[in-house]
Amino acid sequence: MDLVQIQTVRRAPAPKPEWLKARAPGGENYHDLKRLARSLNLHTVCESAHCPNIGECWQQKTATFMMLGNLCTRRCGFCAVPKGRPEPIDFDEPRRVAEAVSLLGLQHAVITSVNRDDDLVGGARAFAMVIEEIRLQAPGCRVEVLIPDFQGDPEAIQIVVDARPEVLNHNTESVPRLYRVVRSGARYERTLRLLEYAKELNPAGITKSGVMVGLGEETSELLEVFRDLAAVQCDILTIGQYLRPSRDHLPMARIYAPSEFAELKTAALKMGFRHVESGPLVRSSYHAHEQAASTGLRVLG
Repeated sequence: MDLVQIQTVRRAPAPKPEWLKARAPGGENYHDLKRLARSLNLHTVCESAHCPNIGECWQQKTATFMMLGNLCTRRCGFCAVPKGRPEPIDFDEPRRVAEAVSLLGLQHAVITSVNRDDDLVGGARAFAMVIEEIRLQAPGCRVEVLIPDFQGDPEAIQIVVDARPEVLNHNTESVPRLYRVVRSGARYERTLRLLEYAKELNPAGITKSGVMVGLGEETSELLEVFRDLAAVQCDILTIGQYLRPSRDHLPMARIYAPSEFAELKTAALKMGFRHVESGPLVRSSYHAHEQAASTGLRVLG
């Protein structure tokens, strides 16, 4: 009897549609910003989270600086930021971030961080310090902070709000049904309460949140999330396609077409948001300066 040898054929991944293809990073500004971040020992979420817009944004001298180290204390299923036990908080980091903002001549700076569940108040203090340092070193620059949930700790949230950032962002990320797998350690109700509490503390402040699509949610679930965010007076909403960073992360359930992003934007605007940024490659800080300007915020000074 002859043996039949079966060769396994590795199936090539389906090509990405054109609307999901971003330009490869490069250019003088891109390399200058990379050198600057290295020289000041700073991290950017653009690199750590494998953002597809890094080439476009860095060429325009816009970057989202990531404070509190490069190791996150949570293990969210969608996120490419490294996980592990972080080093003690570096309270000189806010000064260095502000120096980078000043050297770049930014008019709108976006600052985020990893989760630091080991030191909630310390993490909040670092955000307040970076806002103060940017005011000193780069007067006239608007400050947008993309904060973790601080486990809902009121003291930590108030420390950040009291520093008066022009925009306070906390991402919702997904629908409640998927929170357990998408956002490890987070709670949907906690996210809504954070945004609501920020408005209570500073009614004139701009609040913002972002949602990813393509993780297995239903349209009806997305619309319910939008209604919940509108109900807590969230001003800006961003909607973008989830892209799987690696095989170790959650798979993409499906890819939304540009027309679907347009429909989601239309539906959200009818709910009362002041600005909605919706598209395949949209991320929280993508065109952040334009989003803020659309709400009436002007450059300070």
